[in-house]
Amino acid sequence: MAEEQRPMTTTDSGIPAPSDEHSLTAGPNGPVLLQDHYLVQKMAQFNRERVPERVVHAKGAGAHGYFECSEDVSQWTKARFLKKGKRTDVFVRFSTVAGELGSADTVRDPRGFAIKFYTEDGNYDLVGNNTPVFFIRDPQKFQDFIHSQKRRADNGLRDNNMQWDFWTLSPESAHQVTFLFTDRGIPRTYRHMNGYGSHTFTWVNAKGEAFYVKYHFKTDQGIQSFTNAEAKAMAGDDPDYHRRDLWQTLVRGEAASWTLQMQIMAVGEAAEYRFNPFDLTKVWPHEDHPPITVGRLVLDRNPKNYFAEVEQAAFEPANMVPGIEPSPDKMLLGRLFSYPDTHRYRIGANYLQLPINHPRVPVHSYNRDGAMRYDNPPDPVYAPNSYRGPAADPQRYGEGFRQEVAGQVVRAPYTAHRDDDDFVQPRALYQRVLSETDRERLVANIVSHVKQGVTDEVRSRVIEYWRQVDGNLGARVAGGLGFGVHAS
Repeated sequence: MAEEQRPMTTTDSGIPAPSDEHSLTAGPNGPVLLQDHYLVQKMAQFNRERVPERVVHAKGAGAHGYFECSEDVSQWTKARFLKKGKRTDVFVRFSTVAGELGSADTVRDPRGFAIKFYTEDGNYDLVGNNTPVFFIRDPQKFQDFIHSQKRRADNGLRDNNMQWDFWTLSPESAHQVTFLFTDRGIPRTYRHMNGYGSHTFTWVNAKGEAFYVKYHFKTDQGIQSFTNAEAKAMAGDDPDYHRRDLWQTLVRGEAASWTLQMQIMAVGEAAEYRFNPFDLTKVWPHEDHPPITVGRLVLDRNPKNYFAEVEQAAFEPANMVPGIEPSPDKMLLGRLFSYPDTHRYRIGANYLQLPINHPRVPVHSYNRDGAMRYDNPPDPVYAPNSYRGPAADPQRYGEGFRQEVAGQVVRAPYTAHRDDDDFVQPRALYQRVLSETDRERLVANIVSHVKQGVTDEVRSRVIEYWRQVDGNLGARVAGGLGFGVHAS
C-alpha cells in the first residue's frame, strides 16, 4: 500500500504509536525502560490473548532429572549450584512454539527448551530454544512476529503468506529462518536436538568481576532430524510422537542427556567486538569464543501428572540466582517482564505456590493474599518493620555487576558494529556449514512452503531475501518457484 493510504498505528487508547520497531532505551545500547507504555501495553495484552493454554509453546512434554556441574567455573561465576561436583534437581519442558495444544509434534517450528533448576538459592529458570538465535532482536516486534505465525483473523487458518510477509520485511530474521528450513527445523525427537539459552547472560564471580556468557546444551544422543516427507507422514501416523518418545524412553529406564558448554566473553571486549554481542539474531563464532564444557543435564523421571507438572510449570527468565544476571540483550530484558506477567494471568497470581514451581528452599516474602493463596506470610506484613521480619541483604545478594547506563531516551536500533549485517551469518551457515544435500533440502523446503498460498508480490520479496543470503540460493529458490532459470 502507498504510505498515504496506510493508517497510523495507535495504542489501544487511540494514541499514535511512537514505533513498531524499537523499544524505548537509555541510549541505543542501554536497557529497555519501564516508561515505554506502548511496549508494556503490547506485551501485557499479548500475554492475555489465550484462555487457558499458553499463547506460545502451548503443546509440550516434560521430565524431571538433574544437572551435575563437572568443572570449576568459580573464576566466572559465584552461582552455588555451579560448583564442581554439585548435583541440582531440574524439571525440563520441551515444546513447539506456534501450534496449539492439539497440533502435531512434527511441524516445522522452533522447539522450546526450558529448564527449572531447584537450587539452594531458589529457582533458576533458563528459558531457551533448540536454536542459538531468534527471528527478531527487539521485544517491540515479538507480538507482531507471533501473530504472523498464528491464524488469520477472518478465517482462523494458518497462512504462509503472513509468515513470509513478516520475514521478508524483517531482514534480521534471515539467520533463524535459514536454520528453520534446514532439516534441523524438524527434530526427530526432543532427545535428538540441542538446547540453547540463546540470549547473552552475565555471570559474576565472588570478586564482582563480570563476564558475558551463552549456554549450549549439546545432545549426547546425537543430532537427528526428520525430512519434510518423514515429518508429514509422522504427523498423520502419530501427532504426539515427540511426547510419546520422551515418555516411553524414561519408562524403559533410559536417560536422555545433554552436555552443557559455555561461551564466555570478557565484558570489556563487548564494545569493540565486530558485531553486537547482545543481538539475539547472531551467534558468537566458536573460533572467537570456544565452548567450554561445564556439566551434564540428565532426564530420568516422568511426571506423575501431566497437567499439574507440565501444563502448570511456569518458567521465567527473571528468576536468576546470585552469580547470574541479565545483559543488555533487549529481547531478554523484555522477557523479564513478559513471562511472569503471562503466568499471573494464565494460572493465577500465586502460581509460584504450585508444587512444580515452588522452590525447594524456604520462602520469606511480604507478598500476600490473592486467589488460591494457601501460605500467607505471618505478621509483620510490611518492610521495614521493628518486629524481626525478613530483611534484604544487598551486600551478599544484590546485583554484583554495576553496569554503567547512560544515553538519551530514544527508540533506536543497537549502535552499529563493524560486521552488523543481517545476512553475514545466514550466508556463512549456507556456504560453510551445510552440505550440498542440506542445501538441496533447504531449497526444497522453502519452495514447498512458499508455494502454499504466498502471493506473487511476497514471492518476489522471498526470492530477493534469499538472494541477499546467497546469490546461488536465491536463484535456486527462484527456479523452484518458476521465476527464472534454476541455478546449479
